[in-house]
Amino acid sequence: MKTDIEIAQEAVMLPIKEVAAGIGLKEDDLELYGKYKAKLTDEYMKSIESNEDGKLILVTAINPTPAGEGKTTVTVGLGEALGRLNKKAIIALREPSLGPCFGIKGGAAGGGYAQVVPMEDLNLHFTGDFHAITSANNLLAALLDNHIQQGNKLNIDTRQIVWKRCEDMNDRVLRNIVVGLGSKMDGYVREDHFVITVASEIMAILCLANDMKDLKERLSKIIVAYNVDGEPVTAGQLNAVGAMAALLKDAIKPNMIQTLEHTPALVHGGPFANIAHGCNSVRATKTALKMADYVVTEAGFGADLGAEKFLDIKCRMAGLKPSAVVLVATIRALKYNGGVPKTELSAENLEALKKGIVNLEKHIENLQLFGVPVVVTLNSFITDTDEEIQFVEKFCKDRNCEFALAKVWEKGGEGGIELANKVLETIENKESNYAPLYPDDMSLEDKIDTIATKIYGADGVTYSPAAKKALAKITELGFSNVPVCMAKTQYSLSDDQTKLGRPTGFKINVREVYVSAGAGFVVAVTGAIMTMPGLPKMPAAYNIDVDDNGKITGLF
Repeated sequence: MKTDIEIAQEAVMLPIKEVAAGIGLKEDDLELYGKYKAKLTDEYMKSIESNEDGKLILVTAINPTPAGEGKTTVTVGLGEALGRLNKKAIIALREPSLGPCFGIKGGAAGGGYAQVVPMEDLNLHFTGDFHAITSANNLLAALLDNHIQQGNKLNIDTRQIVWKRCEDMNDRVLRNIVVGLGSKMDGYVREDHFVITVASEIMAILCLANDMKDLKERLSKIIVAYNVDGEPVTAGQLNAVGAMAALLKDAIKPNMIQTLEHTPALVHGGPFANIAHGCNSVRATKTALKMADYVVTEAGFGADLGAEKFLDIKCRMAGLKPSAVVLVATIRALKYNGGVPKTELSAENLEALKKGIVNLEKHIENLQLFGVPVVVTLNSFITDTDEEIQFVEKFCKDRNCEFALAKVWEKGGEGGIELANKVLETIENKESNYAPLYPDDMSLEDKIDTIATKIYGADGVTYSPAAKKALAKITELGFSNVPVCMAKTQYSLSDDQTKLGRPTGFKINVREVYVSAGAGFVVAVTGAIMTMPGLPKMPAAYNIDVDDNGKITGLF
């Protein structure tokens, strides 16, 4: 079987201006980045603001396992299938991070015959958005340290600096560092930290901002430190906003590429769902809704993280109302949740399937809490048996869920026709009564408790003394009315990645809480989750190469 990159490299791409023309764009509506990539112009986005919105379809998944689920693959394949049904459809995805690309997870362009292309460009430097975000983040860090060096007029307490530097790479040794070593001219000696770029608040801000004006307002609110009186110091007070915005001038514009079947795809922004809000940009999603009748988007990792944040943070802030949610699972992943080792997942095992399907059950229940119709799809593998598929189908229908098989990895859009028809039927016949899980005026502790008990199935929440103190401070500063963004392992409904299936009898442990004032949410860090990942023993980078003709191999 061909690898994903081999399939992508053999694909015949259309010039992106031809793909855009297929949904009514002119060449002047694009800022071309070569032949196959483009950004949408501000003028074009303004020209379609009065268009009626299309239908928004969210694709999410069960908790990820080493067996793979294929959420992005299904997202792409569903978009292709809608196109085959002569529906005006667009896909709205996140941009991949270099961290997992060179780490363990690989790229994020879909798979098989349901991919977005050019695959190598997307997974590597693409249009430079992540580099711009990294530069803006680190410019703010440099201005902060320079302000302290040049007299510290804002009386910043160097023990209470909360802004961290970033880079788009998994690099564990940068989690905790010391800066300012050397002479007096080299700055104040202090402890500093790095996060991966996708965890930067600037990434979250870019993905939640409506336009440049909103972006600048949000940048100005970033809390970088506290002064000696315990008052917040912001990026606006450091006079950093204009220069940061200049670096982000192009990055705020959505990117357009295509699927293997030439369906247009807006790929923009890339916050992780385990440590950030895990959705593509509001600007790209809203623009897509004005451009097409159906928009298929995804949220990162499992529904307990990505979908919860999509529905509680992004939709709340942006005024979005999804018409349906597609919940992706695989027989293999459900059996893994039932205790079968990765090496034995190909064999039929109904007992393990019955044991592991409780993970899917919990995600169904969670999504139904938001009032949005749910369609469960099995991402098909050749090893799935009819009996296993029938069991899952009955299980879903017994829980008031629609069900469809997806064979998009193998067959592209053709393999997604059954799913596309089921989604269209669901949108037609079932009304979406979307509402967020909790109200704005609920206390931060109650919001965290609501997510922990209702979404994760926890018995409650425990807090470190530092987290308790931070919650009180954040509330005192007036940030209690914002949503909560939970930072939690993606591998389990709990904060312990070893607890598979549907764990019970546990509490969520919150070790750190901080406010992302520009993004407009409070982050609660749970368990052992890291905002700067490390590389595995055998990184994917070992297998990536480029030949004498410039052809990249080993990227997946």
